[in-house]
Amino acid sequence: MKSLLSDTRAADTIPLKLVVYLGLLAAVLLLIAQAWENASQVLDEAEIEAQIGDATLSLRSIQNGHARALEDRYGPEGSMCVLTLSLPDQVRYLSFGVDPDPDCSGNLSDSEWVVENNTLIYQYKNGVKQRVLLEGEIIRFLRGTLDEEGKWQFVVGQGDNETVPSPEETGAVIEYPVSGDFVFELVSRNNVKYTLSHF
Repeated sequence: MKSLLSDTRAADTIPLKLVVYLGLLAAVLLLIAQAWENASQVLDEAEIEAQIGDATLSLRSIQNGHARALEDRYGPEGSMCVLTLSLPDQVRYLSFGVDPDPDCSGNLSDSEWVVENNTLIYQYKNGVKQRVLLEGEIIRFLRGTLDEEGKWQFVVGQGDNETVPSPEETGAVIEYPVSGDFVFELVSRNNVKYTLSHF
């Protein structure tokens, strides 16, 4: 009977089997990593859609509420909603009622903004945009600013026309990172309702 240590008949096949098994393991791990990457993109997209869906419902819910008259300095606050957002890192911006990058250059200040009432737009860092339409009556967004008395007011531009806001004054844009609590208030100006951002 031969000794186990002296039996070397299959000694040369062990390294070959080891290489084959390690190659198969690497292939399986590569497939799992690829599947995880694809699944995480789908999960991120589902998370974005869920948060944007909640935001649209919140914005629609205040439209039939009380609108604070901007001309009345001491009037009661208008109906408000708070959007709690935590969008993934690949989202460059989220805009309300305006397209701040109509040429998709990635620069929000090199072209004139385009007003798009009833629309939320989010753009990925790769340039792809998604538009979400808020159905129903028109929702006009205004960018708000705090005045010296601590009240949120309409941003007054440098132009001569104070009755029609410019596109840069109209839209509210949250740039990367799109994360945090964002307040909107229903206001009126010259008997026209607006949804004023508090950020």
